[in-house]
Amino acid sequence: MKKPERIFLFLLPLLFTACLFFSSCSSGGAVKAEEYYSLGMAYYDMGKFDEAEKWLNRASAAKRTMTASEYQLGRIAYEAGRYADAVRHFERVLSKDPENIMALKAAAYARIKNGDLAKAEALYDRVLALVPESADDGFNYALVLYGLKKYDRCEDTLNRYPQALEETPASLLLLARAQKARNRVEAIDSYAKWLAANTGTANPQGLYEYAQVLESADHYARALEQYKAAITALASDTENLKKSQLLFERARLLLTADPENSEGITELKTAVTEGFSASAEIEDLMRDDRVSQENRDEIRKILDELLNKKEPGLPSNEEE
Repeated sequence: MKKPERIFLFLLPLLFTACLFFSSCSSGGAVKAEEYYSLGMAYYDMGKFDEAEKWLNRASAAKRTMTASEYQLGRIAYEAGRYADAVRHFERVLSKDPENIMALKAAAYARIKNGDLAKAEALYDRVLALVPESADDGFNYALVLYGLKKYDRCEDTLNRYPQALEETPASLLLLARAQKARNRVEAIDSYAKWLAANTGTANPQGLYEYAQVLESADHYARALEQYKAAITALASDTENLKKSQLLFERARLLLTADPENSEGITELKTAVTEGFSASAEIEDLMRDDRVSQENRDEIRKILDELLNKKEPGLPSNEEE
């Protein structure tokens, strides 16, 4: 235990006794509640949340310290992952103080974590009605709208904060995604601006999405560049994005947009080597009229080899 903590714990009983003494000598319950709150926050600052909750719950019983105590209890519940409890505490604050910006934001965060995006949207409506100039809250509101698949409102909300779009890559990426979901050609420019502003760590998911948008607009050369950039940026497979899938997407585009280029077959073989095994997608590619007959024959060989692979756990021919 660190020395300041030892000193605090040594002095705590004396502190509490003094609090009770002065409470009885002055205004009684109100002072006592304030001391309960102070003790709760002292424990909170030390990371001792169980003790903090005990004292803050006592403080919340008094009108004078109810709002502050409920808010802090909500913060503790949120940190502990008890999002339903957090919502309950924050909304108690709002029942007494409906325009409390901090409680509105905190309740919205907790609702998002709890998966209740519709109620989070309603809370952000209230926040932005009170502080319409807040770009950060506008971005969070747009995130909720995107999660609710309200892509038009998401785009409109982001466009209300042009300075944030110029300065914040995350806002540009969200705008591009909302436009992509609506099949708007403007998504190309938004992804390009995001890429230009995103000078930090590469985002393979964003690069992949950019490639898809470019391909849908027939900008094949640029799309191939972004597929390649996404492959390079992907350090390891994620739940939503795998290197083998990216390799296949690039191979598919090479084989359909540039049939005379042998690189497509090489890329397809690499995709299968890396673990791509969606035989139906490979078969669809083989049947695509844009693919040359020579490449179809090669794709057939790759598909047959994939389908003929021995499944794990089955005996080999010698063992049979």
